[in-house]
Amino acid sequence: MQQMILQEKYPVFVLDVFKNETHFKKADEIINFFKEKIDSHPTCRYIGEFDHFSHTKSINGEIAPEIKDCKLIIFCFGNKLPNGKIPAVRPRSIGVTEYEDKFEISFLEAPALIANEVMEGWVKELKANL
Repeated sequence: MQQMILQEKYPVFVLDVFKNETHFKKADEIINFFKEKIDSHPTCRYIGEFDHFSHTKSINGEIAPEIKDCKLIIFCFGNKLPNGKIPAVRPRSIGVTEYEDKFEISFLEAPALIANEVMEGWVKELKANL
């Protein structure tokens, strides 16, 4: 898993999962995998999904030709609400972008280290699911 700064300001974690490294064949299957992880986590709550590919296509937006699909799953780990500023960095989402030969999985760094560790663990499990 690579940690990077996107557009010189966003701390992002990214992992490429080649289709020959996993049994998942479609972005929807990976979204379902993450939903199971979210549903079984003691403090995490599922919020919804966003079909970024269909949305962008429907507004005649720009999509790189090599992208076949792109979906996000949205959820929240929030177990504390210490002030009115913390909601600015919630909820979390994991993006699943499908290409011909791989999936690019990405998420924005969370303010809580434990949330990052959990999400990173979930993402890494994709390669273990052969």
